[in-house]
Amino acid sequence: MSDEFDYETYDDLSSLCVGHEVPEFKMETYEPSTGSFGEIDLGELKKAGKWTILVFYPADFTFVCPTELADLADQDAKLTELGAKVIGVSTDTKFSHLAWCQSEKLMENVKYTLAADTNGVVSSMFGVYDDATGLSLRGTFIISPEGKLVSATVNFYNVGRNMEELTRVIEANVHCAANPAEACPAKWKPGEKTLTPNEGMVGNVYEALNG
Repeated sequence: MSDEFDYETYDDLSSLCVGHEVPEFKMETYEPSTGSFGEIDLGELKKAGKWTILVFYPADFTFVCPTELADLADQDAKLTELGAKVIGVSTDTKFSHLAWCQSEKLMENVKYTLAADTNGVVSSMFGVYDDATGLSLRGTFIISPEGKLVSATVNFYNVGRNMEELTRVIEANVHCAANPAEACPAKWKPGEKTLTPNEGMVGNVYEALNG
């Protein structure tokens, strides 16, 4: 198995949550952009200063999944510009990823990495592995270049995601990383007003945003 996880240094998988350091892992991959197999390594992505985006989905050759991954493909260029590495992840093999990309028309614009978490180790790490089915729930996770989990959302099987919101969340995280004293309000987009929390702002957020 190519999936690697150090159980000795991270005993409680259920405790991985936003704000925690993410243990390093590796997974085999299919690279649609080149038609080749490879490997993804969180340690290498951290060294490269990348934001890592893991988009878990239940399975290849299913129904909602290709609509989500096609939507993610529409955001991929922008996410890459923001310094992010996009990785779709399921418990399928890399061979299944290849065959799916070749047969499903909705997958024709997918160029980002598809990872094979065949033993469910990485899915379990993030709490999206379903023991009853052997599949992953629809989890979206953002890992900072320093290796910290900064965002986590999970949907059940029957509800697809809006990947435009993923881009907005990455934009906000990139801004806050560059401006640590600031915070981004609801629906914030680049160029809009941020908040710089202080004692004078307590009870006066409206004035801070509209002043």
